[in-house]
Amino acid sequence: MNNNLLRSCLLLAAAPLLHAADWPQYRGPNVDGSTAEKISTPWPATGPKQLWKSPTTDGLSSFTVSGGTAFTLILRAAEGAPRETLVALEAATGRELWAAPLGTMKTGDGGQDGAPNNNGGDGPRSTPSVAGGRVFVTSAKLVVASFDVKSGQPVWSRDLIKEHAGRNISWQNAASPLLEGKLVIVGGGGPGESLLALDQATGQPVWKAHDEKITHATPVAATILGQRQIIFFMQSGLVSLNPADGKLLWKHPFRYNVSTAASPVVGGDTVFCAAGYGVGATGVKITKEGDTLKATELWRTQGNHPVANHWSTPVHYQGHLYGMFSFKEYGTGPMKCVELATGKVKWQQPGFGAGQVILAGDSILALADNGDLAVVEASPAAFKEISRAKVLNGKCWSTPVLADGRVYARSTKEGVCLDVSSKTAQR
Repeated sequence: MNNNLLRSCLLLAAAPLLHAADWPQYRGPNVDGSTAEKISTPWPATGPKQLWKSPTTDGLSSFTVSGGTAFTLILRAAEGAPRETLVALEAATGRELWAAPLGTMKTGDGGQDGAPNNNGGDGPRSTPSVAGGRVFVTSAKLVVASFDVKSGQPVWSRDLIKEHAGRNISWQNAASPLLEGKLVIVGGGGPGESLLALDQATGQPVWKAHDEKITHATPVAATILGQRQIIFFMQSGLVSLNPADGKLLWKHPFRYNVSTAASPVVGGDTVFCAAGYGVGATGVKITKEGDTLKATELWRTQGNHPVANHWSTPVHYQGHLYGMFSFKEYGTGPMKCVELATGKVKWQQPGFGAGQVILAGDSILALADNGDLAVVEASPAAFKEISRAKVLNGKCWSTPVLADGRVYARSTKEGVCLDVSSKTAQR
């Protein structure tokens, strides 16, 4: 073996293992609810192999998975009061590695678990984000904080209410921190600093701008017509910013009432957004004139229309949206396929309630709010369920995630890890 080849082999052997199949933030590795990973089907009659199940006491937070660790937020009693708590679990076993209390939060305002018809569920609503050996959270009280991934030790924190004249919202914050490059992008400050980009290493503001009031919706990042942008869904409507400097790229008005909670969804040059409480949905086309981006409405529905979302964020695949489109139809609400360009419903299937979906390859992975997990073909032709299994007890308003051949999902009672890789598929 020649010296160059030997040197290359030694470098490869010494290199750390890469975790290419992580799910590092709320909307996944592509920030759109999708992953290139595929799920092996059909499942055995007993469902996919369960690797572990652990308590996740209260909370509507989803899992994020990075570098062999899974993170989520729960409610846990500490110092005589329930506290929002960041927990880190060993991804392979579910064993708790460490926990970091974030502080108290508003509870008991109508979201209590145990209500009939699969209603209810109290606790944290935001999901952690992970990058560069740090895990980032935005608490219910709008404190953005960074922790060391390995030890759980705090690195920095920034209180948006105290330090940036912040304004919280009914049911308190539910939006997750968005990671873009070396930035943590959040909303919740006051006039002139309502939308902020913080340096991941220090927590110091890189830019802060605008006077927007937040909703419960997590912003998304997308490239439209060659322009990278951050799209917030605020009380004024859709607000798109340049991530480099926070400058406004385009806006589109959309009515706010009580709570807007589903994230915007981007498909090509079209952006979809929707809300419950009698608001409806819209599809907006982005065009470019010179260096200026412009938003033009393609269609809009009003009221609790069949295309409205409560908080369930759909995914986009080949010109269609797939997800749970309903309002307060707990336990019964349908999954639907909706044509993005027109808002036309192509098909619907009841029985998913206020659950959530992701796109795995060319399949939809759907977690119904009763704990059923299903794989559905992503096709506008008809609803076609490929596999289904009951995997969780408790209310499931969180989003399932797929990382390295494993599904991580949770309810207000427990979290589960399932092996859906090819080696366990029924043939």
